[in-house]
Amino acid sequence: MKKNIHPDYHPVVFKDASTGSAFLTRSTVTVERTIEWPDGNTYPLVVVDVTNESHPFWTGAARVMDTAGRVEKFERKYGRRTR
Repeated sequence: MKKNIHPDYHPVVFKDASTGSAFLTRSTVTVERTIEWPDGNTYPLVVVDVTNESHPFWTGAARVMDTAGRVEKFERKYGRRTR
């Protein structure tokens, strides 16, 4: 790799705003906020809206759309199409 052309890649803590769960990973993001991690070190802190801890798909809270009900509602409203 060429020297001095890549961004600084360093440890960063990402924290879910809704659940409060956090994880330590590496990133090139730069922020002013910091947090003390259980290992005793201080790392930059990035607060995010959604992680796998709060996303409906990963938590099992995803809604299943009732497509049959939608078709029936459409047919009641506009009538059944005939050929």
